Amino acid sequence: MVIDAAPGPASPRLASPRLRAEGLTAWFGATPAVKDASIDIRDREVTAIIGPSGCGKSTFLRCLNRLHETVATARVDGRVLLDGRNIYANGVNPIEVRKFIGMVFQRPTPFPTMSIRDNVAAGLRVMNPRPNGRRTDEIVERALTRAALWDEVRDRLKENATSLSGGQQQRLCIARALATDPEVLLLDEPTASLDPISSQKVEELVYELRKDMSVVIVTHNMQQAARVSDVTAFFLLGDLLEVSPTKQIFTAPKDSRTEAYVTGRFG
Repeated sequence: MVIDAAPGPASPRLASPRLRAEGLTAWFGATPAVKDASIDIRDREVTAIIGPSGCGKSTFLRCLNRLHETVATARVDGRVLLDGRNIYANGVNPIEVRKFIGMVFQRPTPFPTMSIRDNVAAGLRVMNPRPNGRRTDEIVERALTRAALWDEVRDRLKENATSLSGGQQQRLCIARALATDPEVLLLDEPTASLDPISSQKVEELVYELRKDMSVVIVTHNMQQAARVSDVTAFFLLGDLLEVSPTKQIFTAPKDSRTEAYVTGRFG
């Protein structure tokens, strides 16, 4: 199976999940970092992934768009289904997968030798057909607008991306991920290195993006998870212990270990 066409327009609250992990185990050599995790990621919802350091949160996130396997000795068992199609099936091109499941990392990662415009357009190079210059400019503007950055950089598009502030660089990376019009956006602690004002802008952006796509955010910040997410998943020592509506996780979790974590008794 090759993922070679974008899924059709989404309907609010699909009966089936946009993205589903089934029995997902992620290995580094002989050591499992994530163990038999299953979760549904629904359309137009924000799912927060919480848990102490080293519990497998970021590894799990990287499995959702096949980045985990780029690490030497790493492998994945189980399935990840995007609109019912297994992204780990034989013949599926990981690059194609990442057009539909974008990812933004903890620290801003603009390409240092590229302009602001070219950073946003970088992912378009693998599109088939590749958009022409005028269409690329339209896509760049739309992506920067969706990332709440267009008004700040519209007159600076030819400047080097490293001339931006840290918060602007992170929103630039979000715009780069949005340029391919993904179905799912994965955010790995996107505000961890930002100041409070920049963090607030990213949180507001997440809130807006949920209108168009599924968002999965890894965060150590319990308040952030409570503010931005609809559903929260709790990992501990590689095990996915609980997945519940965010309000329930923070007020009446099912698992005593979840309660101990969210109330600050460990972690």
